[in-house]
Amino acid sequence: MTGASVRLAEAVAYTGAGTVEYLYDEERAEFYFIEMNTRIQVEHPVTEMVYGRDLVGEQLKVASGLPLSFTQEELVPRGHAIEVRINAENAANGFMPSPGRITRFDMPAGPFVRVDSGFVTNSVVSPYYDSMIGKVIVWAEDRDRAIARLDRALHELTVEGVVTTAPFVKAIIDTEEFRKGTYHTTWLEGWMAEQERQGHGVCDG
Repeated sequence: MTGASVRLAEAVAYTGAGTVEYLYDEERAEFYFIEMNTRIQVEHPVTEMVYGRDLVGEQLKVASGLPLSFTQEELVPRGHAIEVRINAENAANGFMPSPGRITRFDMPAGPFVRVDSGFVTNSVVSPYYDSMIGKVIVWAEDRDRAIARLDRALHELTVEGVVTTAPFVKAIIDTEEFRKGTYHTTWLEGWMAEQERQGHGVCDG
């Protein structure tokens, strides 16, 4: 996939940060091109934490005409990182936006826990722009430990004044499918419908 992505970028003389997305067929051991996003991705902190590189800094260097500070051969993945988005939305009401003033915003902290956000206590979430108020990213030696660290971080996160997707995310990471990595592209809809049938609601796990 890396080689294909490099060849694609070279074919169009692309310079800058970008993300090429594929679908992978495990049975056939083949991958299929979906799209290329010619920009830094919302999920770039996952790559930064696994590879220990500042992608935004590198993007600015390239835009200034400077070379990258590393080669592909120097990139060695380490551990496991997970990122979740915290949106000002009500998952129990069809993910209806929840604009308003944030009356309290306590971020999680600790080793290998990162929060990217432009909001603080008393910030106002506008109804006119994207509802994301922050991203929580964690890193650990393996997936199980990363999930445990994420679970702790989400329990430390406190947002008051607006409804957020944090309880919904907590419920998701507690599912067996998420922890075992057996979810698929239509799994979420089925899981939400089952929660409703059992009378739990989508935020109750």
